[in-house]
Amino acid sequence: METDCLVVEDERDIRGLIVHHLTRAGFRCRTAATGTEALREVRAALPALIVLDVMLPELDGLEVCRRLRADAATTAVPIIMLTARADEVDRVVGLELGADDYVVKPFSPKELVARARAVLRRARAPEIAPVLTAGALRLDPGRHVVTVADVPVELTAKEFGLLEAFLRSAGRVLSREHLLTRIWGYDRADEIESRTVDVHIRRLRAKLGDEGRRIVTIKGFGYRFEGD
Repeated sequence: METDCLVVEDERDIRGLIVHHLTRAGFRCRTAATGTEALREVRAALPALIVLDVMLPELDGLEVCRRLRADAATTAVPIIMLTARADEVDRVVGLELGADDYVVKPFSPKELVARARAVLRRARAPEIAPVLTAGALRLDPGRHVVTVADVPVELTAKEFGLLEAFLRSAGRVLSREHLLTRIWGYDRADEIESRTVDVHIRRLRAKLGDEGRRIVTIKGFGYRFEGD
């Protein structure tokens, strides 16, 4: 079964290259050349994955990502960002806004396909499982719902996965490499910067408010979740 993917890239040659390789890998691709067009395409039919360039006419990719994550209907759609910028700040901003991964141009088409598959593996709906709790925090894997003191908390797919991993391993130290492998789905943890984990956890802590303090940084290794 083909997976619907929206490719948002204003350069025709690069767009064609991406579509060619994703189609060969079993994806069904739609395209958009501007940020505004991308939002229209997403509203018309929700894709399973979005490959989103940063530098776009009308609305840039960062603004498109921000709007998608702010909308409950699209907040969990996996997004891979493409950027020609070497500046780490641009990558971090994309992750802060909720992108699941990024690929720097020029890129290997095989790498892009591998990352697309990895992102989709992690975005699959979790199996029915018991509700996990800690203090005022409640995570329901089956309904994909998180609440703090009965107030719903909107999390991205990666944030939800991280929080579930912490709750299931409360009291144990989880390394960044372990989290990259488990949540991002990479066979090798060195395929993506460990800073990616730090960025997502910072955002997760902020969304959880006081309960976010349960996620404790273990310097030089990773993180531990303090249960009850």
